[in-house]
Amino acid sequence: MSLPILVLSGIEKRFGGVQALRGVDFTLSAGEIHVLLGENGAGKSTLMSIISGAAQPDHGAMSLDGAPVNFQTPRDAHAAGIVMIPQELDLVPGLDIAANLFLGHEQLTGIRTLARSRMMREAHELLRRAGVSLDPALLVSSLRMGERQLVAIAKALAAEARILILDEPTAALSATEAEYLFGTVRELRARGVGIIYISHRLEEVPRIADRVTVMRDGGVVGEAAPDAPQAELVRMLVGKDFKDLFPPRAGLLGEPILNLVHARFVPLVDRAGWQAPQDVSLTVHEGEIVGLSGLMGAGRTELLSALYGFEARGRWVGRVEIGGRPVKLGSVATARRAGMAYVTDDRRGTGLVLGQSVARNIVMSTLPRVTPWGLASASREQAEVSAALSRFDVRPRVPSTRVVNLSGGNQQKVVFAKELLSGPHLLLLDEPTRGVDVGAKAEIYRQLRDLASAGLGVLVASSELPELLGLCDRIIVMHGGITVASFDAGVSEETLRRYSLGEVQAA
Repeated sequence: MSLPILVLSGIEKRFGGVQALRGVDFTLSAGEIHVLLGENGAGKSTLMSIISGAAQPDHGAMSLDGAPVNFQTPRDAHAAGIVMIPQELDLVPGLDIAANLFLGHEQLTGIRTLARSRMMREAHELLRRAGVSLDPALLVSSLRMGERQLVAIAKALAAEARILILDEPTAALSATEAEYLFGTVRELRARGVGIIYISHRLEEVPRIADRVTVMRDGGVVGEAAPDAPQAELVRMLVGKDFKDLFPPRAGLLGEPILNLVHARFVPLVDRAGWQAPQDVSLTVHEGEIVGLSGLMGAGRTELLSALYGFEARGRWVGRVEIGGRPVKLGSVATARRAGMAYVTDDRRGTGLVLGQSVARNIVMSTLPRVTPWGLASASREQAEVSAALSRFDVRPRVPSTRVVNLSGGNQQKVVFAKELLSGPHLLLLDEPTRGVDVGAKAEIYRQLRDLASAGLGVLVASSELPELLGLCDRIIVMHGGITVASFDAGVSEETLRRYSLGEVQAA
């Protein structure tokens, strides 16, 4: 490892009566990906604010290339080659890619007009260096979230960044988009860029990190090896064992809620890359949490969306029963009448209306109850929302707060509250803890077990095997749109992997 280009020593920061940072030491070398882990409130954001010039420390010192620095504004840090890409990307959707890349430092001709052709050529080169094959004339509003993330990195390259801070860069990305981002980040590392990578997704650590630092309660708990087991990282993050995150499993189960026997989904329109369920057999009982395991493309997400009729119109062939009775699923309305609720894996894109308040998002699924005779009832809405905020411990407990301003964990709690207020019998969950910290995950696990204990059935897809093993009563393995095996709690990760890879065939 080369000598550090960035060194922070004994950094302290207080906001009123809150000690945000307690003597933090942190270093970053050129050509290094330094992953920073910590729950919400651990001090990560405050530390990054100091590095990027948005805040100044009360005590401690910071040096860049061995020389002391004390940035007074983000512009000072930017001029020194430090660029932070926040979780909420600072791109202008109504402008094209090239205009975004040069926003604030547009190139001009000799007669002070916009040098559009030159900006386009240089934009092509910046995108190429970031591993992006996009036309710089495209509007940012037309791009997928993963593409926008890469454009933001290209914008950092335009500023000649030597240090790049990425805050939860994959929180809103699909697995494919995240993999592409990893490749771009590795290329930047090879060119000597020092990268601080903040994430809640522990499964990313061994795939991207050169070094790992864990923060808790405003201080550094210690460093961990990039290939450290998730259980070790969780212990450092929350101060307790990984297995303690999961509540006790259910006792006796009730009647079957969902029963699929050799069920196949026939979509009205074929979609490239969409794995339609081909041969699915599974049962979910009252009070039971059933997990769906499998590699990307196995058909887990497609099974959930096809059951709910979400972005997947078509018809089911085979036996499909709800509550012991045959049902014809194929639309969201049909699924909701059958007692289903669905939490998508993209809470920001399809699970929430980010510009609306917490209250408005929560009552979306119960509009008939809060709008008797077609007129909104403020008292009924307030009662529904207050009960939901208390039940799901949404923080801050302020109904008027815009959802976009909440943390990832609290946004996910709002999604749960919205869906569960309708009183479903079966809850379909796709990656329910994606992009939330360990503490929020533990709260979600407790809520799910409480719901199951009250008789709700849960069918959950997750790419995190430790999550499925700790949470679920049974785990169904899918491969190529087919359910290939079913296991009770206690199965090993290795067994699940082997069936997921197709190395072991169902008996």
